[in-house]
Amino acid sequence: MAESSTDLPTILIVDDELRSLESLRRILEEDFEVLTAASTVEAERRLADHLVQVVLCDQRMPERTGVEFLTEVKERWPDVVRMIISGYTDAHDIIDGINQAGIFQYITKPWHPENLLLTLKGACRLYTLQRQNELLAVEMKMLPAAASRVVGERKEKLRRAYNVDDGIVRAKGSPMEVVCGSLAQVAPFDVPVLLFGSSGTGKELAARALHYGSLRWNQPFVVENCGALPDELLESELFGHKKGAFTGAIEDHVGLFERADGGTVFLDEIGEVSPAFQVKLLRVLQEGEIRPLGGSRTRKVDVRVIAATNKDLEEEVRAKRFRADLFYRLAGMIIRLPDLKDRKGDLPLLVEALLDRAMAQMGKRVPGISPEALECLARYDWPGNVRELQNEVQRMVVRGTEGRRLEADLLSPHILRAEPQGAGAREDDFTDIAGLAGDLRERVSAMEARIIRETLIRHRWNKSQAARELGLSRVGLRAKLERYGLENVHPLAPPAAPPGVPKRMAGG
Repeated sequence: MAESSTDLPTILIVDDELRSLESLRRILEEDFEVLTAASTVEAERRLADHLVQVVLCDQRMPERTGVEFLTEVKERWPDVVRMIISGYTDAHDIIDGINQAGIFQYITKPWHPENLLLTLKGACRLYTLQRQNELLAVEMKMLPAAASRVVGERKEKLRRAYNVDDGIVRAKGSPMEVVCGSLAQVAPFDVPVLLFGSSGTGKELAARALHYGSLRWNQPFVVENCGALPDELLESELFGHKKGAFTGAIEDHVGLFERADGGTVFLDEIGEVSPAFQVKLLRVLQEGEIRPLGGSRTRKVDVRVIAATNKDLEEEVRAKRFRADLFYRLAGMIIRLPDLKDRKGDLPLLVEALLDRAMAQMGKRVPGISPEALECLARYDWPGNVRELQNEVQRMVVRGTEGRRLEADLLSPHILRAEPQGAGAREDDFTDIAGLAGDLRERVSAMEARIIRETLIRHRWNKSQAARELGLSRVGLRAKLERYGLENVHPLAPPAAPPGVPKRMAGG
């Protein structure tokens, strides 16, 4: 088997469409050693001749499906991380991929290049960890006492990492202080907890803090997104199934409740489960026992359940879309997580923590982020909360230059265009177009000022470059800067209302 000629990880792309192969190669070849195969037969030869870390395979091909091929890869090359890419999202394909081929990820078309890159890099890290784990397993057999001590130390380190004080980033006086106080208060007690919060507010992080602050901390913590799966597959994932219970169930499967026995189960997006599944979940919580799909016997399990939702479950109960008895079973304690727009004081610390994580993941070092960029981030309202902020920081690191500070021109355009919203907005700020007042000329003037300001920030206030992009002469740009009050202001200071533009239009 040939070693890769570079230090880059090697991935194999299998697809019978040559245009798709070439498109993927062009996107990935800077970060990976890319091998391609237009058939599964050719792919087998590639795997036999090269040390491959990841296989990215199309699901629908002439000779056999991607799941069938990856099932064989699992048997012959078990260390290789297996992934499916497909324009089809048939539930049976997903089930077969999980049960038969043991796939790491099911990627749907159309895919986003940056997300695909991050997923593949994560798969390569998984390959490395698997190899390291194999070596660790050998050492554990040779030195069981020492290995057991190492595992204990790692568990303790994990516990400290998710401790309420260390694992949840917030500034003094942050709304998260109240949340963390509630988490610390309820964590030691074996009661169910219901977490309310918008998507991306850190509900899973809060659930981990609860687990690692409890007496169950050295037992399993398992996560299931209840909104991502149909009933049959969700029941299989949580409670397990017997061989032959449904099409594709080729062997017995142990569910997450049984795997987590003695530990904690985190049910995310619990508000999305169907009424039929609510009945099954209620029975499990009441009786403390599960019955695998297709099985005839029940099994006792001892788990603590933490649930999370971005819906108002009390309103769902009143509307009879969510069972009241299940709600009260889940809501032994209710904790609400604030949106990021309500905790702007935490933003500098969050950016610093997310930047450290992004640099570690990507192996790329930058000295930090500029005050101008940080102020732009603070102006934006973050509807996607911390998860959206994490994605933005990752994009900045990807676009940035090694060893150079991240500047405001690396930010996404919609963040550069953002203005302060709500009670904290200044009287003379520009708002979104829906909030503009005045006649057509005044509204167009306000939007023109906003576009000019955003262009100047992207070009670091280089007026020649900004004028070139906007199709203006230097003299023409200077005249507009004077008209809109942008000539002699700090690059990030809110522009004054231009002559003839009422203040209510500029600031709402």
